[in-house]
Amino acid sequence: MSIDEVPPGIKEQLARYEQLQQTLQSFLVQKQQIEVEIVEIDKALSELNKANEKSKVYKSAGTVMISSNKEDVEKELNESKELAKTKLTVLDKQENRIKENIKELQTKLDQSIKNQSANQGPEIKRE
Repeated sequence: MSIDEVPPGIKEQLARYEQLQQTLQSFLVQKQQIEVEIVEIDKALSELNKANEKSKVYKSAGTVMISSNKEDVEKELNESKELAKTKLTVLDKQENRIKENIKELQTKLDQSIKNQSANQGPEIKRE
């Protein structure tokens, strides 16, 4: 069966399948970025914990570094970490939903292709 012979319903399912795969890939990239962000925050918190209360602490504000107190920076980092974890949880749920949709669509596609093949019957060779 050539691509021109594929019924429109199956073409639509294939397009949807491809779209879901791309969406899943996008979620995986976003998750990876957030996971890296969490690791960086953990490293910053670790270094911050090594500093004593009298140490000068700086935080990034765009392209400049500004002096801040340790408690404020620690609080901001912990809030950022919690926000990142929440985003990660949401992405996990969305990823699982997309995977379920892909699995369901794969099953439907397999069935549609089987039905299409069964309806065509064996090809007759002519000499």
